[in-house]
Amino acid sequence: MTHKILFYSVGDDYGEFSNFAPYPISVGGKRWPTSEHYFQAQKFQDTKHREAIRRANSPMQAARMGRDRKKKLRRDWESVKVGVMRQALTAKFTQHTDLKALLLGTGDAKLVEHTDNDRYWGDGGDGSGKNMLGRLLMQVRDALRDA
Repeated sequence: MTHKILFYSVGDDYGEFSNFAPYPISVGGKRWPTSEHYFQAQKFQDTKHREAIRRANSPMQAARMGRDRKKKLRRDWESVKVGVMRQALTAKFTQHTDLKALLLGTGDAKLVEHTDNDRYWGDGGDGSGKNMLGRLLMQVRDALRDA
């Protein structure tokens, strides 16, 4: 059976895998405080709102701003969100050598964002969620290994 690594909170083991972990990334000529800031900002066409999210004081504030449905989501968001997350994770794990080593050090373990708060990016708490964040991390790990 494949070894599983569960992660969620920044302070826990493998908390570095969380998008809230304090690892800045550079994408599109801009520096983003966390991968969460980048991901949430990409939901919107409005450049002023994107910039406001980039400047948010914390990843939680960026997440709240990204979930505000008073602002109009970009029309193609559902079709591009996985690619946006992959881009953010690729930047994070190629721009921080310590994170790259941590991710590669997980070997062939199944990476699972373990939370009952999210059935899409996480496992839904009971394993029935899609675990898209864990799946993308494993894809990034494979790409780093093959590079």
